[in-house]
Amino acid sequence: MNNNIKNRPVKTGRYSSVHLYYVLLAVVLIALLQPKGGTWAYLLNVRWLYIFLISFGITNLLTPLSIKLCHKFKLLDYPEERKVHEHPVPRIGGLAIYIALVITISRNLQFSKELTGLMIGCTLIFLVSFIDDIRKLSTTVRMIVQIIAALIAVKMGVVITFIPHGWPLETLIEAVITIVWFIGITNAVNFLDGIDGLVTSFGIFCSLIFFLIAWPTEQKFLAYMNISLIGSCAGFLPYNWSKAKIFLGDSGSTLIGFLLAGMAVMGGWAENNSLVALSTPLLILAVPIFDMTYITISRIKNGHVKTLKQWLDYVGKDHLHHRLIKIGLSVPWTVGFIILINLCFGLASLTIRESGSKGSIILLIQSLSILSIVVVLMIVGRELTDD
Repeated sequence: MNNNIKNRPVKTGRYSSVHLYYVLLAVVLIALLQPKGGTWAYLLNVRWLYIFLISFGITNLLTPLSIKLCHKFKLLDYPEERKVHEHPVPRIGGLAIYIALVITISRNLQFSKELTGLMIGCTLIFLVSFIDDIRKLSTTVRMIVQIIAALIAVKMGVVITFIPHGWPLETLIEAVITIVWFIGITNAVNFLDGIDGLVTSFGIFCSLIFFLIAWPTEQKFLAYMNISLIGSCAGFLPYNWSKAKIFLGDSGSTLIGFLLAGMAVMGGWAENNSLVALSTPLLILAVPIFDMTYITISRIKNGHVKTLKQWLDYVGKDHLHHRLIKIGLSVPWTVGFIILINLCFGLASLTIRESGSKGSIILLIQSLSILSIVVVLMIVGRELTDD
């Protein structure tokens, strides 16, 4: 027998099935993206499913290409003392998610002034973070771009409006608070991106809760934006789960953070009940808000950070996910535990709308009690680490 034929590699069933999957996925996407590819969704009143399938399919198809691109151009996240992975991992997963979001939102043809402003802002956030993933940028540059992105969103109507009408400097105060909210949530979610699958799972869960509130209340622009993010993150998650084949990178985590911050502001969470309107997004995004608040207080108290620049640049293993790993949880169990915590807050955010003032206060006390338990876990984890 010819040695060349004898030694030729044989394609395994798995190898063939994976390629067949991507071919079929590409065919389905082409069909869905046709001008009349979503007619069935309109007829069945499941436009949200159509959007999910497109965003999921595009991300799931593009992510393997992103992985190959990263390896080819050495766009890798290398292990170091402050990181938990042991081998170089591609770090521009945000590219696939961003492309999927843009194509899905454009194809859906459902725009509003606020949604347009949010997409422009998240584009700026993505671009500067993508460049930062490839070639490190200064904290000043990143912060300036974040402020500009937030200003664009505010200018287009994505603004917190809870200051009583007629107060002095009402518009200015609301704009400043909104900008601080955007920057805070964007960086809080970015800080949370320290282990495989966490921020991707968090993005799916938070968007799902926002969607479950927005869809029945006919906030269609908000609902479509959320389902697009759910699909994009779901398509990326199989490659980002432990052990991750690719990371979100700052381009992915800040993109998800900025979108969640914007959708929290866009939503109408309650009518004639300011307590519920304010509490709903705070409950849904409670985990990154708590994590950022806790580590900020801890780092200032311990003298680790003294300026905003130091706060943004500081990298330590003192986040919630690090502490949970320190007390013995594996990475998948840590992700599951954090999402379970967020599930408690998410259920509270869904229930609080029907609970009245007294019920709302009880739910908020319950949520604070859960956070108290988390604080205990953080303290226990701190005893096992130098951070």
